[in-house]
Amino acid sequence: MKHLVIFTAVLLTIASCGQRETYYTITGMAQGGEYHITFCDETQQGKRIKHDKITFTADSILTAIDRTLSGYNRQSILTKFNNSPNGVEVSREFMDLFIMCHLLWKETDGLFDVAAAPFFDYWGFGFRDPKKMEEIRANANLASDIDSLKTFAGMEHIRPIRAYGSKVIIQKDDPRSKLNFNAIAQGYTCDLIAAAFDGMGITSYLIDVGMEIRCKGHNAKGCAWRIGIDAPVDGNMTAGENIQDVIEVTDCGVVTSGNYRKFFVDANGEKFAHSINPKTGYPARDSLLSATVIAPDAAKADAYATYCMVLGYEKAAEFLESRDDLRGYLITPHTTYKKL
Repeated sequence: MKHLVIFTAVLLTIASCGQRETYYTITGMAQGGEYHITFCDETQQGKRIKHDKITFTADSILTAIDRTLSGYNRQSILTKFNNSPNGVEVSREFMDLFIMCHLLWKETDGLFDVAAAPFFDYWGFGFRDPKKMEEIRANANLASDIDSLKTFAGMEHIRPIRAYGSKVIIQKDDPRSKLNFNAIAQGYTCDLIAAAFDGMGITSYLIDVGMEIRCKGHNAKGCAWRIGIDAPVDGNMTAGENIQDVIEVTDCGVVTSGNYRKFFVDANGEKFAHSINPKTGYPARDSLLSATVIAPDAAKADAYATYCMVLGYEKAAEFLESRDDLRGYLITPHTTYKKL
């Protein structure tokens, strides 16, 4: 798959050192949303990197992820696994992310679980048409439906095995078990592009894939990267249109998860948001509207932001306080928590 790529360039004077650096931005569509990659093409040694090489590198990674982890690509490894009664051979990227997710599943005591996909589908937040889920959710057998899903939803039902040397197959013990990497795939993609840029000698960049961010160095003004945190108001569907706060960061991943864009309201006026508790099978119910996590990499920031939404405000604040490697910004209708 090829992505639409648009180049823009901005020439600004760096106030701190008087140098003139040109920053370029690549934009396009990937993983069901937009990506924006801003970078300075000058290395630490003063050499310039060819733009064709940078564009090709980013596009190759985005294409590889689409063919590997996308639940909307009918030919992806993930789709083949989800449709398989047993399992499929997977790529190195798939296996690397699966191992990371398995470790996170253990660390969070099952509250971050990419194998909770059957619950996401049931509530209309997965890969099935949400309009078709409305009738299912409204039925009188909701509790028994959820109990039935618990018998095959969860990481404990999926495992990797090695066969024929380096060949790796991900297996499931029930043909209905599925994976959904939406809570980490975009952050993981940012990290892969960042690693490639680091290898090329790019010292300043901001990689935004579907509003999941990985950044390094400084912006075109010679300062830390400035990232807006959206006001978590229902109906605020456009990133940056209604900003509650701005944070300054560098050399980290930044991801916000919230319950104000993906939700539905049932016939009784009750709101159900997309943050599903994998242990209960139901949407998490708490006053927490959004959780922004700043971590050393974007994949962990992505996963922990989802985890915080499931934990709820008080436990999420306790979790962030307990971690020296994490910072965060939690918003409820009445209060905020900041560790910046």
